[in-house]
Amino acid sequence: MNKKEKQVKKVHSNHPNRAKDFKGSLKMLLKRLWVYKYSVIISIIFAIAAAVLNVLGPKFLNKLMTMLFDQNGYQVSEVTKYGLIILSMYLVAAVLGYLQGYLMSRVSVGISKKLRTEISLKINKLPLKYFDKHSYGDVLSRVTNDVDTVGNTLERTLSSLVTSTVTIIGIPIVMFTISWQLTFVSLMQIPLALIVVFLVVKYNQKYFIRQQKYLGDVNGYVEENFSAHNVVKAFNGEADAQQDFDKINNVLKSSSKNAQFFSGLMHPIVNFASNIIYALICLVGAYIAISTNNMTFLATIITFMTYSKLFNQPVAQIGSISGTLQSTVAAAERVFEFLNEEEQPDESEKTLTIPNVKGKVEFKHVCFGYSKDKQIIHDFNFTAMPGQKIAIVGQTGAGKTTMVNLLMRFYEIDSGEILIDGIPTKDMNRSYVRSLFGMVLQDTWLFEGTIKENLRFGKPDATDEEIIEACKMANVDHFIRTEPKGYDMVLSEDTNISAGQKQLLTIARAMVQNAPMLILDEATSSVDTRTEILIQTAMDRLTKGRTSFVIAHRLSTIKNADKIIVMKDGNIVEVGSHDELIEKGGVYKDLYTSQFESGEDF
Repeated sequence: MNKKEKQVKKVHSNHPNRAKDFKGSLKMLLKRLWVYKYSVIISIIFAIAAAVLNVLGPKFLNKLMTMLFDQNGYQVSEVTKYGLIILSMYLVAAVLGYLQGYLMSRVSVGISKKLRTEISLKINKLPLKYFDKHSYGDVLSRVTNDVDTVGNTLERTLSSLVTSTVTIIGIPIVMFTISWQLTFVSLMQIPLALIVVFLVVKYNQKYFIRQQKYLGDVNGYVEENFSAHNVVKAFNGEADAQQDFDKINNVLKSSSKNAQFFSGLMHPIVNFASNIIYALICLVGAYIAISTNNMTFLATIITFMTYSKLFNQPVAQIGSISGTLQSTVAAAERVFEFLNEEEQPDESEKTLTIPNVKGKVEFKHVCFGYSKDKQIIHDFNFTAMPGQKIAIVGQTGAGKTTMVNLLMRFYEIDSGEILIDGIPTKDMNRSYVRSLFGMVLQDTWLFEGTIKENLRFGKPDATDEEIIEACKMANVDHFIRTEPKGYDMVLSEDTNISAGQKQLLTIARAMVQNAPMLILDEATSSVDTRTEILIQTAMDRLTKGRTSFVIAHRLSTIKNADKIIVMKDGNIVEVGSHDELIEKGGVYKDLYTSQFESGEDF
C-alpha cells in the first residue's frame, strides 16, 4: 500500500463519528465569548428590543385593520396615528438590528483574531514530534477553515438565536391577547417542529464532525501535492494524483452531503406544518366570524396568518442554527484540541550560559528513539574538539539527521547527555543552545522579503557592512549586485534565482549570524560543477575556526574533515580521517568506492 492509499484509508477509518467533548468544547467557546461580555450583553439587549418591536407590530396592525373593517366607519386621524406607530416601530427595530449586528461582528472578528494568534504562538511551542504525526494541511485547516467557521457563527448565529427565542416566546403571548382559539390552532405546529429539530440535531452531529475533519485531510493532500508539483509532473503522476485526490474529496463530499441533507429537511417539514396551520386558521377564523356575525374578526384572521408566518421563521431558523452550531462546535473542538496539545516544557528559568564559547561538544551514552518501542540511536559516544570539522556519513536511515536534531534540542534524548564546553545542553535554555549554532540546510528556506531582510533573519541588528562582507565571503555578492535592486531585491515564490544562488544566500545568512558553531547539511548534489565549487569554497570559509558538524552527501567534499563519523543503524561503526578510514578498508571505504562507481549521494 503506497503513501496516498494509506492516507485515503486513514480518512475512512480514523475519524470518530461524534465530538469527543461536545459540552466541553461549547463551554470553552462560551468562555471565549464572555471576554467580550459588555458588547455581547448590549447586542443581546438590542436583539431582544428589535424582536419585541417586530412581535408587537402585527398587533398594532390588527387594531388598524379592525378600524378599517368596522362598519361604523373610522377616523383618519386614528388610522394615521396607528400607521405612524407601526412605521416607527419597524424603523427602530431595523436600526437596533443593525447595531446588534455591528457589535457581534466586532466580537466575532476579535475572537477569530485571538484564536489565530494563539494558534500561531502554539505552533512555536509545540515539539517537532507533533508535526511528525500531523500534516501541515491539517494545521492550516484549523487556522483558516475552523477559525472562520467559529467566527462566522458567532457573528450571525448568536443574535439570530436570541431574536428567534424572543419571537417564539413573544408571539404566542401576543396572539393569546387577541384570540385564544386561533392561538391554540397556531401553536399546533410547535410539537412537530421541536421533534424534527431534536431528531435532526441528534442524528446529524456526526456528519458535521466528519465534514470538518475531512476538510483538513483535503487541505493536507493539496498542500503535499502542490509542494511537490514538479515531481508529480516529472513522473507523469497527474492522473494518479487526481485519482487519489478524488477519493479523499469524495469522502468529504459524502459527509458534507449528508450533513446538509439532514439539515435541509427541517425547512420543508416546518413549512409544510405552517401551510397546514394557515388553512386551519382560515377555517376556524371563518367559522368564528360567521357564528358570531363579527366581520371585524376578518382582521384577526389576517393578523394570525401574519403571526403564523412570523412564527414559522424563527422555528425554521432555530433548526438551521442547530445545524450551524454542530458545525461550529466541531470546528471549535479541533481548534481547542490543537491549543491543548502538550507543549515543550517552559525553560524561562534556565539562564545558564557559556561566557566564552570554545566549541567542545561531547556525546555521552546518548540513546534516543522517536517512539518508545523503536530506538534510533544506541549508546552514542563522541567528542568534537573546538574548531574541528566533523563529518557524519552513512546510508539513509543511519541516524545522521537525528544526531543533529538532538544536538539542536529539536528532540530530547531518552538517556545520556550532550555537553557543550562541559555544560549539559539540558541545563541551558533550548533557545540559547540553538543560538550557538548556525545552520545551512539542504532545503534552502528563504521567506518573502528583501535579500537584506533574509540575511538579517539570524541577527536582526546586523549592519549593511556586515551583510556585504558576509556575501563576499559566501561568493554571492556579485550575483546580488547584478540584480536591478541589489540587496533590496524582493525574494518571493516567483523570483527567478537558481538553487545554487539560494544556497549561497543561506550560507551568507549563517555568516551574518556569526554563531560559534555550525551545522551543515551539504547541498551540492543539485547544482552545476562551477556553483558546487563556489558553495564548497564558501562553506570552507564559513567553517574556518568553528566547530562544525557536516552531514555529508558527497564524500568527496569531506576529505579535509578532521574526523569522519561513519554511522550505521544508530551506532558509530568507524571514526577517523579520510585517509585513515580508506586505509582501514572498512565501511567508509565501501561507501566511498560505491559512490564513485554509482554516483550516488547519501
